[in-house]
Amino acid sequence: MLARLLRPKHVASAHCDLPCGVYDPAQARIEAESVKAIMEKYAGNEDPVFRARALTIKEERAELVKHHLWVLWTDYFKPPHLEQYPQLHQLFWDATKLAGAAGAKGTVDVAKADELLGKIDDISKIFWETKAA
Repeated sequence: MLARLLRPKHVASAHCDLPCGVYDPAQARIEAESVKAIMEKYAGNEDPVFRARALTIKEERAELVKHHLWVLWTDYFKPPHLEQYPQLHQLFWDATKLAGAAGAKGTVDVAKADELLGKIDDISKIFWETKAA
């Protein structure tokens, strides 16, 4: 009797952890744009205190890029997406590496930031295609 009373009247299911609309690759892109801007400002300034601050902030932003990408990769994209877009794993692998020590966190080379932004654009294109389906 108690189990019947506590049983939910309606059962809901979703393909993601939260209602759609909370996931957006724009979050990763904004942080990656910040990383690139900081690299450019770093290159244009010789003040060692400014440069030290810039590196700290750049690394924090690069970590946020990785976080936002991981949320998309692990929470939004599901097996049907991976079947339809088999390149997704490699895209996320490349993008998170470009945000990490092998990329944005480990260099002030603007070309690495541009590569990262390109990967985010590729992920974003797929993301919006899945949202339209």
